[in-house]
Amino acid sequence: MTSNEEGIARVTFRVRCDSLGHGESVYLAREDDSSRIPLYTTSTTYPNHTTRTPLSIVISKGSSLRYRYAIYRCGEFNRWESESLRDLPLSFVAGELYTVNDILGEKESEVDHIRVKKTFSSVATLARSNANSSASLGLGNAEVGGSKKKVGFAPVPPAPRLSSPPKQAVHLTSSDGLIVVSAFLPVHLTRSDEGEWTADWDYEALLSMQTHLRVTRVGTVKWRGWHGNVGGGKSDESGVPVDERHKVEAVLRPFNCVPVWVPTTIFGEMYNGFCKGVLWPILHNVANVYSSSTRINTESKSTAKASEPYDESEYAEYSMDDVAQGPIHGDGGREAELWASFTAVNRYFTDVIIQCFNEGDLIWIHGFHLMILPSFLTRRISMAKIGIFLHTPFPSSEIFRTLWCREDLLRGMLNADQVGFHLFEYARHFLTCCRRLLGLNHGMYPDSSGGHNLAIDTNGRHVSVTSIHAGVEPPVLHQVLDHSSTVDRVNSIRNQFQGKIIFAAVDRLESLKGIPLKLLGLERFLQRCPEWAGKIVVIQVGISAFERGDDYTKTRNEVLSMVENINNRWPGTVQFQECAESEMRLQQRMALLRAADIVMVTTIRDGLNLIPLEFTVAHLDALSEHGRNDGRKRGLCILSEFSSCTRVMRGALHVNPWKISEIATAFYQAVTMSEDERMRRISIASEFVTRVTTQRWALAVMLDLKGVQKNEDAGKYAGAGLGLGFRLLGMDNKFNSLDANAVARAYRGAKSRLILLDYGGTILANDNMDALSRFQFVKKSRAPSVPTESLIATLKELCSDHRNIVFVVSGKERHSLTKTLCHIPNLGLAAEHGMFVSWPTPKIGGKRRWETLVPDQDRSWRSIAISIMEVYTSRTHGSYIEETEMKVLWQYRDADPEFGYLQSRELEDHLCNVLGGFELDILHGGVEEGGFVEVRPKGVNKGFVSLHIVKHLEKITDKGKLDFALVLGDDHCDEPMLSVMRQVGRRATEARIAKKGGQPLAPLPATIAQVDVSSVDDYISTNMQCFTATVGKKPSAAANYLNDVEDVHELLESLCKVTTRETVHNGFYSVVDLKSMAESASPGLLSPINFEPSENRSLIRTLSAGTFKIDHSEFDKPAPTRISNNLTEFLGTMEEEEDEDDMFF
Repeated sequence: MTSNEEGIARVTFRVRCDSLGHGESVYLAREDDSSRIPLYTTSTTYPNHTTRTPLSIVISKGSSLRYRYAIYRCGEFNRWESESLRDLPLSFVAGELYTVNDILGEKESEVDHIRVKKTFSSVATLARSNANSSASLGLGNAEVGGSKKKVGFAPVPPAPRLSSPPKQAVHLTSSDGLIVVSAFLPVHLTRSDEGEWTADWDYEALLSMQTHLRVTRVGTVKWRGWHGNVGGGKSDESGVPVDERHKVEAVLRPFNCVPVWVPTTIFGEMYNGFCKGVLWPILHNVANVYSSSTRINTESKSTAKASEPYDESEYAEYSMDDVAQGPIHGDGGREAELWASFTAVNRYFTDVIIQCFNEGDLIWIHGFHLMILPSFLTRRISMAKIGIFLHTPFPSSEIFRTLWCREDLLRGMLNADQVGFHLFEYARHFLTCCRRLLGLNHGMYPDSSGGHNLAIDTNGRHVSVTSIHAGVEPPVLHQVLDHSSTVDRVNSIRNQFQGKIIFAAVDRLESLKGIPLKLLGLERFLQRCPEWAGKIVVIQVGISAFERGDDYTKTRNEVLSMVENINNRWPGTVQFQECAESEMRLQQRMALLRAADIVMVTTIRDGLNLIPLEFTVAHLDALSEHGRNDGRKRGLCILSEFSSCTRVMRGALHVNPWKISEIATAFYQAVTMSEDERMRRISIASEFVTRVTTQRWALAVMLDLKGVQKNEDAGKYAGAGLGLGFRLLGMDNKFNSLDANAVARAYRGAKSRLILLDYGGTILANDNMDALSRFQFVKKSRAPSVPTESLIATLKELCSDHRNIVFVVSGKERHSLTKTLCHIPNLGLAAEHGMFVSWPTPKIGGKRRWETLVPDQDRSWRSIAISIMEVYTSRTHGSYIEETEMKVLWQYRDADPEFGYLQSRELEDHLCNVLGGFELDILHGGVEEGGFVEVRPKGVNKGFVSLHIVKHLEKITDKGKLDFALVLGDDHCDEPMLSVMRQVGRRATEARIAKKGGQPLAPLPATIAQVDVSSVDDYISTNMQCFTATVGKKPSAAANYLNDVEDVHELLESLCKVTTRETVHNGFYSVVDLKSMAESASPGLLSPINFEPSENRSLIRTLSAGTFKIDHSEFDKPAPTRISNNLTEFLGTMEEEEDEDDMFF
């Protein structure tokens, strides 16, 4: 067909967008604006945006396409790139591929022509689906379908036309259901003397706001001032009496609150033991490795004379046994007990949430107390959208990795669909922990509204990471401020300290709040500016923190001592008051903040702290005319740069609490600040508290959760792992274990079979080598593992069947494969991912003949690549270079994950620029794939070699077209082979369906790269059955999976049994033949056969033989040590279906 004839061309649109702002995306629009197609980008292709698949464009003589690009912001149309349209002449050839390259805002277009001979549904490439892949694993020199029409195969259906509307923005409506889960319900319970229960909202709680959504709140109840279900009595069920729980549930029902009843001892161990004793310090970057009782008298050590004898008794308690058995992370050495309580409480919550859940509800989990709750929920309701929000900081990876349960906690959070933090600083630490501890990458991925969100790529899913700081509810706070009791309390405080500037601080009595640093700064200020003594007062409220144990006691004593010293020198300067948390609730706190002129927060590590926001709301009237004239220097915040609200309170004075002089300077600035500057700072601070309220914050997080790209069909997800190792996989739950029965049936009826096996990780278990062992193996100073004798026997048995073509397709070098597998006759080998192929030969030992699939080329690129890699190796500790005959690989799996990844991206760009003139593929594998940058000849991969083998089977077999294929692999290097062969089998299935007029097959998963495999149509039978499986349950292009290498061995052994059985029954054998076959059978592959001729007269008639006697010892071979139940059932079925079979098996 010429370009002047009508037809359809496939066109990919790619536009470079350097001028897009944050939250903006691009759509392709026709002249009539009848449809808009979204364009996508990734972290590796940005700023280039492309259509996800080629578009079908109808072409005709002299026609053109008029189009332009639309810019969307936050999912809604914002503007056109230009008022005028682009005009693209459609001088295309029908049935071929093109790429239109544009620059946003510029009219000129460049068109790349990709020549193909056949139209197919997607670009013919074996590109890896991982976003880290920077180069295509393309077919390279593979033949693309010829001009001869393939008889018997259904044509590929045409791609859909250009008619995809832009995705709609996400909205929350009153029909949306939401389950809010927190450790404690946001209500106050009271019980009268008559036993009547009442409840009120706890406005102190972040989640007690009103909303238009259908909200159900789940959590434990607070009663008698104790966090949890604890009250009087000695019963494990103390707290709310068991016989009165139904009354509490009835009282809470109007609030849409559902209580979780947890035994007291379990909840206490979870809350005070694990959460406060273990998790809380770690999340705040405190790793208390040794017991608090362990002390070293460093002073006496430093002053001791060198001549004095060394007293070992001072350091005896530092023995390793004491360190190993002593309290770690403050848990008293009770890791297992506390962890069991933590998981038990999360299971209690799971049961209640399941009872409340309705299909379509969003689940929003709050707090570090429930970090593993998503693991239990996704096991039972995998289609639910689950979010978890932490109101604490998240530690650096160096601190978090000190937890013994670190992986379980991370996997628990990653089983949610969204993880939220108040600051990106905390989110960044979480992302780093996921990369360093679990090897997971993160990037910007598309959401369901057409935008992109920061997310972690894990197990075929994208877990969104949100960082939005919470706010306060000004109407609620104003209501409290206007209450008469609050006004009276404010006046009382103002009268008590009349004429003085009041500094206020409300902190828990623990070391991380930095109270001593604040007092040191005050002392330094008064030393430098004694004239301010008596003119200022600092009201320091200390909240008792008994759960912090020794930390609370030490901090309290230190604060009391410092307050006494300051007041002795400057009487009345510090007013210290310790109280329980229940005595400093919102009403009391707002009275203090309203009476104060300046609020101070000098924390050294803090999570959510709303006191500065509440203080700003209390002084919003300072901006009014009345407030300006009241004579008070009020409304200013002094905040530690380590507090979360510092990022949003830009009008505050920011200080480094570790630098005492900065705190002293902040005191001075606060009391001497000009009126204009103070008003300007208050105005800036007020912008956030009025714009970001608690309700708006919650709705923003909920929009992100609802916008998570997650299929609502539970069938699109599958679970793997046991216990807390459970993880949700983003793949079809029909991704089942390979059915040995189905494989055996297809194998038994086939005449021409192909078996493609990966080597390491598939038929041979991978070595669990440490960094040193891997390096020694690469440098040839450590011998590789070798196949077991039973595996060798199995492969020999399979290869001895003349209907079988067996290939081991490996990434290893050919000399390594030759050394370990050369003694197996009729076994084909493919080395270095298909670079070299050795066809099956009956000869064993010696040299094998190898065929190179890539023609000879200039090898000068190797020295260039190695010299570049050596530079990066010298500056990346833990990296090294691996060389084979045809490739060069830079390995950084043992380097620092972050730095190694950055260096690998730079190396990749460097190699692409320098080696652009060579026919090469430059591949980048992320940390989860082993961490490498590889350079090898273009078009080499296991997918290409598998097609090459199929098309050249006629060289070694005369059994006709291929009608059976078994393909097994285990890692990302095998995915091209699994993908190609699965699509080869699919073509045969589609041909059979088309012949019978049946319904077409469901489309392949989007994660499988679509490939044109029509070039093998002449070499496969329409009755072909292809089985593909990956070792281990994980997202894969394979149709099924096998659990481990032992399952692979078992499957191959079962096929050997089928072969042996067929050999025994195939035709009319003499007794001599039977005896010969029995003698040649491999040990362990043939079950014992016992029979007497006199008892089986039909056998004599069938074989047309005279009287005979068989030596049973020839058949008494040991039975296999392991046979699957499925195989046994299958063989049993075969015995029932065939006559006289029971005599032989």
